[in-house]
Amino acid sequence: MGLFETVSEDIKTAMMAKQKVRLEALRGIKKEFLEAKTAKGSDGELHDDVAMKILQKMVKQRKDSATIYTEQNRPELAENELAEAAIIETYLPQALSEEELEQAIRSIIAEVNATSPKDMGKVMGIAGKTLTGKAEGKLIAEKVKELLNSL
Repeated sequence: MGLFETVSEDIKTAMMAKQKVRLEALRGIKKEFLEAKTAKGSDGELHDDVAMKILQKMVKQRKDSATIYTEQNRPELAENELAEAAIIETYLPQALSEEELEQAIRSIIAEVNATSPKDMGKVMGIAGKTLTGKAEGKLIAEKVKELLNSL
């Protein structure tokens, strides 16, 4: 069963359990998935790698919104956004630790024979594909830059 089907089943469960915040988050996920499935150029299927990118984007949006709400002294809205982000994160694979991320990037650097910061594009191309859903893109880029600069 793919992520789309899992989310659909979880919506039914959340409705029966009257879990308002969970239901709202799951409906948001399903909306994004449906838009991706029916987007121009799509083959009508939602592949898990695309779904992971959508989920990561949604988590980032919720966290950014929570930060803004906190800055504007609206803790009740920030709390809701963080609750939704936590629910969405349950559908993402376990994030890599810093050591695991560094090890994965080092192996990619060795794989593409990167020797300087000029090779960042090559490394990021592969890292972006293989580490999707396992680490935030910004964190991957920072670690790649740090490792390439130390070569």
